[in-house]
Amino acid sequence: MTIRAVRLPDDEPAILSFIWGLQKFENAFEPNRRLDPGFAGEHWADVRRQVAQRGAMFMAEAGGHPVGWVFVVEEVGDLFVKDGERRYGFIAELFVEETARGAGHGRALIAACEDWSRGRGMTNLIIGVLSGNDQAAAVYHRDGFAPYNLFMRKYL
Repeated sequence: MTIRAVRLPDDEPAILSFIWGLQKFENAFEPNRRLDPGFAGEHWADVRRQVAQRGAMFMAEAGGHPVGWVFVVEEVGDLFVKDGERRYGFIAELFVEETARGAGHGRALIAACEDWSRGRGMTNLIIGVLSGNDQAAAVYHRDGFAPYNLFMRKYL
């Protein structure tokens, strides 16, 4: 297993497939996910913009082939959060191909985000998980993440 910084443009095809794979995976339990042909390209353009301004991307490889990726950005919390914790790393997207899950790639990608955040003086790393994605929530919990905030939704 190898974790490395994303190399563009070489990694772009794999990343686009990961974006699409995550979207299809999440759509199984969150039907608001876009599945139109333009989504991956639009999302990829937004990811590149965010990372250029305040983030990083990492690739997981097995046998020299990409099997997953993550992107992390620096965020700034609300004013009610004390200064030392206001800046934090946010794992905005993480995906590992189904055939590579359970081999530690996700954990290694998270570790790369931890190192990136720590290297910028941040003391917190936050990751989101959709309600209904119990498997991911359990993995994150085992990795030391604990619930921080809960957003509730009501369709009108």
